[in-house]
Amino acid sequence: MLVFSLVLEDPAKMGLQERSETFLEVWGNTLLRPPVAAFVRAQADRLAHLVPEPDRLAEQLPWLRLGTLKFRERDALEAVFRFWAGGEKGPESFPIRCLWDMRLRHYLGSRYDARRGVSDWDLHMKLHDRGARVIHIREFRRWRDTGVAFELRDSSAYHVPNRTLASGRLMSHHGERVAVRGYWGDIATGPFVAFGIEADDESLLRTSNGQPIKTAGEITQHNVTELFRAMAAWGCGKAAQQDPVEVLGQADGTQEPAPSRESFTVHFLPLGSAQTLHHKSCYKGRFHLLYMACGMVHLLSPELGACVAPGGRLIVELARYLVDLQHEQLQGFTTRVAELAQAAGFAPQPGARPSETFARFYRSQDSATNCINPAVESKPSAPEVLAPKPEVLDQPPEVLDSSPEAMNLPSEDLMQSLQG
Repeated sequence: MLVFSLVLEDPAKMGLQERSETFLEVWGNTLLRPPVAAFVRAQADRLAHLVPEPDRLAEQLPWLRLGTLKFRERDALEAVFRFWAGGEKGPESFPIRCLWDMRLRHYLGSRYDARRGVSDWDLHMKLHDRGARVIHIREFRRWRDTGVAFELRDSSAYHVPNRTLASGRLMSHHGERVAVRGYWGDIATGPFVAFGIEADDESLLRTSNGQPIKTAGEITQHNVTELFRAMAAWGCGKAAQQDPVEVLGQADGTQEPAPSRESFTVHFLPLGSAQTLHHKSCYKGRFHLLYMACGMVHLLSPELGACVAPGGRLIVELARYLVDLQHEQLQGFTTRVAELAQAAGFAPQPGARPSETFARFYRSQDSATNCINPAVESKPSAPEVLAPKPEVLDQPPEVLDSSPEAMNLPSEDLMQSLQG
């Protein structure tokens, strides 16, 4: 919601470069510049007031639909926005520097004192060997040490914690389960592989003396800027609300209908809906594209496949850039993805180029015809949403040390997929 609000921001208020830089900082940095932090607070405060009021939400954000969310989920969403807006003052409410260092210490263990050497090894022997050669050692080290991936200004300008990276977990403290707020995102690969290792402009990928002339950060900034430029030209923002019968004047005084711009709507579904969508007949054969991240592959099932229309496509992110997986595990993961896709009624997409990054499938007509309608009349039970009391979230940092096992990334589902 925050990203869409940024993309659809009025160009008169925020230019193209400022929008792209704001996106990169919010998306890829643990620390923000004060102007970017102010933008996040303003947008979060606006969303916090709109979420509980459906009428105002539909009026001001016509592209957003929250009708399928439970009331408790809306309350939790409002609480998240209020935290982003600075409802709990002071950096101590989200000490990201401390949280990042704690995660890094637990991840590296006895290798922490040699973390620079570990960063060099992971970059050169893993990411570079897997195709991400444009990632420069300096930017990768900086991100591994501080969590700041895109340093678009002087380093001293980044000092405000990025609250959008916060999340909650239940952890053990003195024998009791308590809810704590912390950072449990990526600390191994980095955000560079998303937009920073490929480009339509081949000049960005040129090398000199065997070394790339552009860094992954520079390529990322170029790609994101071009993406925002394309979306602006496509007619996002106010153009989506314009009357399609609006006319344009021509030089000879005649008028012609303005080119209609296709509008869009984003529907937020309840938590855990991937496992319950098949219970409602309205979702059977509803979707034409299903995208799954590598950490969500375990949710790919025949029931979820039945929600994809015949001929619809399935794109699965492979684990190519997970530095903790060995070559044999990567191959096993790819094989497991193909097995799950076939069991869900998908077949390899004909004509698709071989890729180590994505696996592409399509929903075959035979599987769509032979599948049994899983829709039932009973409604699925409401998923549980973690919405702890504010005083519970304000536990001292030492609470996070009480259960080191919980500091790891949730990789159980991924390993389950690897093991079949």
